[in-house]
Amino acid sequence: MPEIEYFYSAHSAFAYLGSAAFMEIARAAGRKIVHRPIALGRVVEAVSSVPFGSRSAGHRAYFFGREIQRWSEERQAPVMDGIPTHHANDTSLANGMLIAGLEQGLDIDQLAHAMLETHWRDDADLADAGTLSRLAQELGLNSEPLLNAALSPAVQAKYEANTEEAIRRSVFGSPTYFVDDDMFYGQDRLAQVERALRQPYGGE
Repeated sequence: MPEIEYFYSAHSAFAYLGSAAFMEIARAAGRKIVHRPIALGRVVEAVSSVPFGSRSAGHRAYFFGREIQRWSEERQAPVMDGIPTHHANDTSLANGMLIAGLEQGLDIDQLAHAMLETHWRDDADLADAGTLSRLAQELGLNSEPLLNAALSPAVQAKYEANTEEAIRRSVFGSPTYFVDDDMFYGQDRLAQVERALRQPYGGE
């Protein structure tokens, strides 16, 4: 099956806002989503962007306030008020759990969406193993082998490889989609992703 690459982090606001629409676009195009969970802070730093916490109050209020509110309404993807309480927590366990699912041959589309949604809608802590276990079980997945493998050297090495690949390919942030090596950054580019799946853009 043809593929579409998806670089993102399990706690990304804009990955959540585009998640359901992206998965529907991929299904309609007959494309398999290749999940590439990344250490988002390192990727942002590598492209010389200002770290999220160091940006001005006005920038944060617009991009992580008003923009989220508008896209939440546009996409019909409910969000809580403000930034999730645990948003700054380490994402290695959640992203590692997704990679473990891939390594174990699972379709993780819905697990990835559930993590994003429960973090931004329900203020869930994605660094909490109990929360992640519940999400997996609600989707009919056995959480134990996923969580046991999430922080293993092999899975964390894959997480590191994803992050290094994102940096090498000049990924700017989360979400970033690649349609046949053509990069689209941001869920607000999903209309272009959909068009590229039907008819690739000219040029390079």
